[in-house]
Amino acid sequence: MLVILRDGRKLHGVLRSYDQFANLVLEDTVERIYHGNAFAESWHGLFLIRGENVVLLGEIDLDKEEDVPLKQVDYNLLASYHKQDADSKKEREDAKSQILYEQKGFCKEGGEGDGY
Repeated sequence: MLVILRDGRKLHGVLRSYDQFANLVLEDTVERIYHGNAFAESWHGLFLIRGENVVLLGEIDLDKEEDVPLKQVDYNLLASYHKQDADSKKEREDAKSQILYEQKGFCKEGGEGDGY
């Protein structure tokens, strides 16, 4: 299964359990980060996810996943690039939030990823 969380993390694992609140238990979980045409994985093992943090949940077709032209690299190689990407996205979101606050009167509260 692929699970995308509100904070942007992408988790791949085997779905073992869920409940009516979309709380999930993933086994053999890895967190994937992407940059350009490369990806890296960080092992997490058993992972419990609170349902309110789930943005997307989907099944991965393992046969088609092999056809995707991405190269797997060491996690430490991509971690700094991933952090830069996340920081620049946060700066853009903060700037957008400031403009909406000043020009349109939108509230600054609730900007913790509740826009999904």
